[in-house]
Amino acid sequence: MRHGYFLSCSGEVIDEVLAVFMPAGRSYTGLDQAEVFCHGGRQVVRLVLDEILSAGARPAEPGEFTKLAFLNGRIDLSRAEAVAELIAASTETSYRAGREHLLGSYSGYVEQLRGELLTALADIEAAIDFSEEDTGPVDLGKVQTQLKSIGFKVEQLAASYRGGRIIREGFRIAICGRPNAGKSSLFNLLLEQERALVDPEAGTTRDYLSEWIDLDGFAVNFVDTAGLRESSDRVERKGQSKAKEIIENADLVLWLADVSLPEWQANLADDIRDIGDKRNMLVGNKIDLCSQHQEALPEEIYPLSCVTRDGLERIRKQILDIINVEAPDLTSGQVVTSARHKHCLDLATGAINRAQTGAAGGESVEILAFELREAADHLGEITGQVYTEEILGEIFSRFCVGK
Repeated sequence: MRHGYFLSCSGEVIDEVLAVFMPAGRSYTGLDQAEVFCHGGRQVVRLVLDEILSAGARPAEPGEFTKLAFLNGRIDLSRAEAVAELIAASTETSYRAGREHLLGSYSGYVEQLRGELLTALADIEAAIDFSEEDTGPVDLGKVQTQLKSIGFKVEQLAASYRGGRIIREGFRIAICGRPNAGKSSLFNLLLEQERALVDPEAGTTRDYLSEWIDLDGFAVNFVDTAGLRESSDRVERKGQSKAKEIIENADLVLWLADVSLPEWQANLADDIRDIGDKRNMLVGNKIDLCSQHQEALPEEIYPLSCVTRDGLERIRKQILDIINVEAPDLTSGQVVTSARHKHCLDLATGAINRAQTGAAGGESVEILAFELREAADHLGEITGQVYTEEILGEIFSRFCVGK
């Protein structure tokens, strides 16, 4: 590390800086690398950068430094992707998932599974290569046992994506119900801000409102939708069509019913057909206007008053309980948060299952070997043992410039 002054090409002092040289093998990229630390501020940084570029350097492509780190063997591909996860982390949970992936236990486990596949493959290929010698036939029963164990572990890892997706993409909650049920009021209460306009007139929400919050370490997306009812208003019908689309893509539906209306139960029986088989919480709003005591509501209905806030904490706690059931245990680090990795694991599972079926049916060892090579290659795509420029381009294009 050296202290000095950064000079322009004409010799003018631009800033007082620190500079460090990191030789190959001891830098982020694994190559010779230098870094200059100047004072913060848009103009200072721009002047220093302009001088560096005028001396022959060029701006890095998105993710280029991390790509070089991968290509030079300093990190594997899944750990390179973890860098982007860590940078993009907006909650404690997403940060912890990215950190565990960066530490390497996840990629180590994938490589362990790939190693088990390659061991099984080696036994089969030995029988192919030395078929004319006295090596004996392949023990297909042993192969089936090996593949059953490996296949189960690969499937279990792929199944972790159900919770891993929540960490990576967030948990989506649609707030739905008939017009004037109090959806926008609940939306504001959950966000703890006046985000949506609230008015006694029914049908005032024509479009949806969407906001992300950090709910106890989880990224949660609340969506306030248009009220669902029969309407001749063209704009309102468009909003309702969008609301049904949001319900379809939601992880949880909060369905509000105005329990101050005499006909609310009959309405609710009709309305929940719009939810279908989506996971839902039924909320009975406006209990402050009811003559009946709130305990009289059916057990499956969560009572709420958006005016007095009665019932709000119970609803918030139930939402967190639902998310926690879905969320994976991050202590092992063996959680899939990438759709690309999930796809690779699914392809590997398919190849392993075909090999298992083939071994049970007396399939030729050449076919078994082909399926196991396919499975091993799909696992290798996760860590970068197997890759193409197209795969790298797709991964690193999502990085921010400078990493």
